[in-house]
Amino acid sequence: MELASYSDFAVRLVNTEEPARGADALTSLDAVRELVGPESQSARRLTDGDLTRLRAVRTRLRAVFEAAAEGEEVRAVDLLNALLMEFPVSPQVSGHEYRDEDGRPKWHLHIADHAPSAAAAYTATACMGLAVHLTELGVDRLGICQAAPCRNAYLDTSTNRSRRYCSDRCATRANVAAYRARKRLGNGRSEERTEDRTGRTADAAHDSSAAADR
Repeated sequence: MELASYSDFAVRLVNTEEPARGADALTSLDAVRELVGPESQSARRLTDGDLTRLRAVRTRLRAVFEAAAEGEEVRAVDLLNALLMEFPVSPQVSGHEYRDEDGRPKWHLHIADHAPSAAAAYTATACMGLAVHLTELGVDRLGICQAAPCRNAYLDTSTNRSRRYCSDRCATRANVAAYRARKRLGNGRSEERTEDRTGRTADAAHDSSAAADR
């Protein structure tokens, strides 16, 4: 697996919570097990402390995405560096799973799991992946969905850096909301013009009546 692909670990963790909706999917060890992968080595050594640790890391990772989305690149990098220092990785060369045409291993860097806890292992992997993604593609590739009330994190992999939403569903909802807002605005202006014309007609009729009386 390419290191940049581990950045999805960060997105998945951040998006277990929807602050604007008051929703939180990371409330039990079963939820943590689903997050880290039920068949993974980390899942086999989970403890109650891992739930608390991952919830704390989640808040810090969201801050990285929010800083990036707000254009505060240095702050985003500083926040991520703090996590990288606290949760260091153990890279090693691996040839498992991948073979070339001659059947020889395709050597690649792999993040070995030597962390003291399942939460630390997941965090180290997520932060390393996010760091590689950020340095290869740019800080502005980290985003927060702009379709209210959704505040999901996402990684922008578009060719023109134009992504604004975490999913097609949110993009559609935002477009529909914008269309309805424009329609309401247009209807409001139309009513104002009608009232204005009606008022001018009434004034003109009043002036004509006054002139006839004179």
